[in-house]
Amino acid sequence: MKIVSIAISKKKGTIKKCVEAAELIENHGIKEDAHAGDWHRQLSFLASESIENASTEDFKLNFGDFAENIATTGIDWKNQPVGQVFKLGEKALVEVTQIGKECHKKCAIYYRTGDCIMPKEGVFAKILKGGTIKVGDKIGRVDK
Repeated sequence: MKIVSIAISKKKGTIKKCVEAAELIENHGIKEDAHAGDWHRQLSFLASESIENASTEDFKLNFGDFAENIATTGIDWKNQPVGQVFKLGEKALVEVTQIGKECHKKCAIYYRTGDCIMPKEGVFAKILKGGTIKVGDKIGRVDK
């Protein structure tokens, strides 16, 4: 289980730009990301396998296209329980707060991709302990 992509954006509802590393701020989110703040969806996850499955021969999807903050490999996010804690990299801790979401309007992601998998397969978390994460970092499940 590891991080294969980290992405941020200045505005909500837009495709995110990939970065090599990011700073997670406790009870806030990724530094300089539009979704950061005092709420339960500070960070979003999507399995890289889900992104690959949504790609077609005619339309190749990239990391960040679904506005996910972190794409991973080896974790089936949609089947993780709310409340599950994960360690990202050396010291960051996050807690799953929501599975999927309701999209109230079609955003730039929907129009670019023709669908959005975040409502069904995206997972949201709050940051319990901050730290720097980078592409390639391991992810571990923390037992309570």
